[in-house]
Amino acid sequence: PSAKDMARIKDADIFVYNGIVEGWAENALKSAPNDKRIAVEASKGIDLMEGLPEEEEGEEAHQDEHEHEHEHAHDPHVWLDPKLAQKEVEAIRDAFEQADPANREVYRSNADAYIAKLQELDADFRTGLQDVKRKSFVTQHAAFGYLAKEYGLTQVPIAGLSPEQEPAPDQMAEIVKFAKEQQVKTIFFETLVAPKVAQTVANEIGAKTDVLNPIEGLTDEDQKNGLDYIGIMKNNLEALKKALNE
Repeated sequence: PSAKDMARIKDADIFVYNGIVEGWAENALKSAPNDKRIAVEASKGIDLMEGLPEEEEGEEAHQDEHEHEHEHAHDPHVWLDPKLAQKEVEAIRDAFEQADPANREVYRSNADAYIAKLQELDADFRTGLQDVKRKSFVTQHAAFGYLAKEYGLTQVPIAGLSPEQEPAPDQMAEIVKFAKEQQVKTIFFETLVAPKVAQTVANEIGAKTDVLNPIEGLTDEDQKNGLDYIGIMKNNLEALKKALNE
């Protein structure tokens, strides 16, 4: 966080963070003390999945002190499961009520309205994915484990393959072997900023590429298009339905 961010964190009534592997957030809270501030870890109390090794933060992750090891053992992407996102909304609502009891009813009705939208999104995913032809999807970014588990799918992550890097020949061979066995026709990338790599993989196996968005932030373009969590998740659902019905 910048100095300006730190000043805002110090003055905040409420500080919301997803939790898990967000050591920076805990450090920021310690560095900018405020006894009245309520910090809410939105994923607290959610049953977490084990993380995949390629999601760890490189070698420095292993050199951390032992007490931080648990930060790297779990998959943080709970928000990509619309059911778990509802639990996060409840945790955030509770913090708002605690910080501002006079307006409890406002926060409650806002949360209820948003949870209703998330329930609808969950129903769309359940219906849209229950009769798909194939149950596994190949993705570069191993962010979709919770979503896959919720809707009876399997995420197959390509270890170490990032949009900026050419895959090593042995990785390429492994991807090609799996894709041919499973007759994979779409490889999901987090973004198509480097279409050369996506194209390399796709050409090698006669597949195409598409985007699954892990919503780790909104781009300027997303904001211009009025996209929010629900809009992007609906795009993710359409992309999955298309790929899983090929």
